[in-house]
Parts: sequence; C-alpha cells; structure tokens
Amino acid sequence: MFLKTCLLLLVCGVAALSAHSYDGYKIYDVYARNNFEKQLLLRLASNEDYDFFDMPRALDAATRVMLQPNDQPTFEQLLQRFGVNFMVIDENLGQTLQKEQLDNQNQRLMAQRDATRSISFTAFHRHAEINAYLDELAKAYPSRVTVQSAGKSYENRDLKTITISNGDGKSGKNVIFLDAGIHAREWIAPAGALYVIYQLVENFAANADLLKNYDWVILPVVNPDGYEYTHTSSRMWRKTRKPVGSSCYGTDGNRNFDFHWGEVGASSFSCADTYKGTTAFSEPETQIVRDLLLNLTGRGKFYLTLHSYGNYLLYPWGWTSDLPSDWRAHDDVAQAGAAAIQKSTGTKYTVGSSTNVLYAAAGGSDDYAFGVAKFPVSVTMELPAGGSGFNPSTAQILPFVTETWTGIRAMAEKVIQKY
Repeated sequence: MFLKTCLLLLVCGVAALSAHSYDGYKIYDVYARNNFEKQLLLRLASNEDYDFFDMPRALDAATRVMLQPNDQPTFEQLLQRFGVNFMVIDENLGQTLQKEQLDNQNQRLMAQRDATRSISFTAFHRHAEINAYLDELAKAYPSRVTVQSAGKSYENRDLKTITISNGDGKSGKNVIFLDAGIHAREWIAPAGALYVIYQLVENFAANADLLKNYDWVILPVVNPDGYEYTHTSSRMWRKTRKPVGSSCYGTDGNRNFDFHWGEVGASSFSCADTYKGTTAFSEPETQIVRDLLLNLTGRGKFYLTLHSYGNYLLYPWGWTSDLPSDWRAHDDVAQAGAAAIQKSTGTKYTVGSSTNVLYAAAGGSDDYAFGVAKFPVSVTMELPAGGSGFNPSTAQILPFVTETWTGIRAMAEKVIQKY
C-alpha cells in the first residue's frame, strides 16, 4: 500500500519538464537487483514527467533517468526507502550542456575553416550542413551518387536521401536502406549515417564489394525539425515539432508507424515523449519513410535504423515478446555486426528482439519495414552512450562512428551473402 501511495504522489504531483532549461536537472543511474525493484522502476517510468532514457530488462544493467529539481528529493527518498541503489552521474545537466554546446560551436567553426567539405567528424553538424554535404557528393561523383528530396518536414525542411551505387548503370539492384535521426536528441545517429555515406562514396575503393550487387539508400535525418530544435532551444527534445492541440508539440516518430500502432509502449498523452500521434502516420516525416520503404518492397533486403544509446542490435518484434518465424535471419545479421565490433574494439553489443532485450513499443519503423514493407532483415542499432547518454563529446564522435561502421559493414556483408 505504501508503494502504491508513493507512486500515486509521484505520478500526479509533479510539474512539467521545462522545454528549454536544464539547470539543476540531474541524471541518475538506478540499479535494480531483483524483479521487485525492476517493477518499481517500471511503475515510475509511467510518470510522463520523468524522462527515462532507457529501461533494459537485464538486472545487471543500469536504468538511466533525468529529473527536474523539484522531483529529485521525493525520488531519492523513495529509492532509499526500498533500498534501491542509485548514483547521480550528472549533478547539473544544464551546465554540462552549455559547455558541450560551446565546444560543438567551436569545433564546427574549425571544421568550416579547415575542411573542403561541409561536414567533419569532429563536430555535430546542423541539418543544412548535412544536406549541403549530400549535394556536394552528388556534384563530385555524379556517376555513383544521386540526391533527391523525398519530401518536406512539417516546418518545410527537405528530407534528402542519397542513393549510392558503383556507377555501372545497372538498375533494379537489391537495396540496403538506412535512416537515422528519428529521435531528435540522438545526435550521434545522424553522425553515424554520415560516416557510412563517407565510407561508401569517398572511400569507395575500400568498400566497392558492398556496392557490386547492391545500391544503398540513406536518409541521414528523419526528423530535421526536432533535430534543429535540439540545437536552438531544447537539447533533450525527442519528438517531431508539429503542434498537437493548443499546448503540446510533436509525436514520437518511432511510435507512429501503422503496424500494431498504439497497442503497447506508446502514450496517448500528447505532451509525453512517447506520444503515438493522433493517428498512425500523422507526421509528414514518418509518411516519407513509409513511402520510401514501400517503394523498395521486393528490392529492399536490409533495413537499418540508427538510434542511441546503449550498445544494442535489436530486431522485431517491438510490439510483442513473440519472435517472427524467420527471426534467425535477423539474428544472424545482427550477431555478425556485434562480433565484428567486439573483435575490433572490444565493445560488446547486446543482440535480441526489441521487446525481450529492452521493452515493448509498438509502432516502430523496424517492425513496419519487416512486417509491411517486407524487408527480410530489419535491425535497430543503438549506438554507444556518451556523456549522460544522448550527449557524446565532440572527441567521441569519430571513435563512435568508426566503430559503428565496423558493425554495419559486417552486417551488410552478411545480408549480401544471404540475399
């Protein structure tokens, strides 16, 4: 009874998170040692005002959560009351983010002065810079690169795709489709997509085998409005930016796909970070990904979506703990990526279905790619954490994306071998 009362007070008696300032916000790692403590955290996660960065099922993995100042005393007292171990890993996120923002601005300026291309892997770049880089590649390598606008975001930004081939002129090849940045605050994911583009285009000679019988189609930023908002207004913003009602903005794009939409792991509360949307495909950005995937049905063999964070390679299903009948195809590909990364850097990735490794969440792009667009292999890659999770330092960008490429290359090789 005491537990239920405490949880009710926590769920009902908290103020909304500030959209712009993180002064005094703390980041906690909480260590659940048994199922009771895990259930306690799951109940706390139902509080829409708490920002749980992740919720791994494994008891030996920490759960990370961000709290505003007013919530911290009660939260800490509750954990202490039940003997749950926790650690504060960032005492003041606002100060941390200010320092990191200044560092990123300086690195971008240095990259602009020193480089011949619009992007580098020493800074996190704005959406316009990313699109400019794609256009530069199309101009420099016209026989192997095509750049198109797949559509417009709610705020009228171009969602550009880059199609990379080996220039032999053959049409109808199988396709690997990669996207990133569906969650705005996960800056390392678009950086990872850009590094894949760099390797396939500018380092073509070393990677020509990946393009012999396959084309690659890459959408490096699915959610440009949210991504820009994290650069200008609220670093930890997750959703799109289309208004919902009079006071809330945005939908979780990875809960908005029309495959078991809204059944589990998504919120109906429009201000929540995991808001599923007014309808499936309510967002222009998810409509664009839908159309790209459906246009590739038959040719599309591997769908890979980049997220952060957590060192995970996840595959369907996200809406149920059941596995698809041909789950081993997904597992073979994901295991190949995990093995290549561990051999190269020692970093360990956890492999498994989304629901069984993390949590159930319906309406994801990976489930849709497999269940509706009929890609035989569909994988979500959660890149490593930096800082408190979503905010790697600029010095971590290149090590993270090079490691990620090692895994992606190995997965692509396995797909090409299979299909």
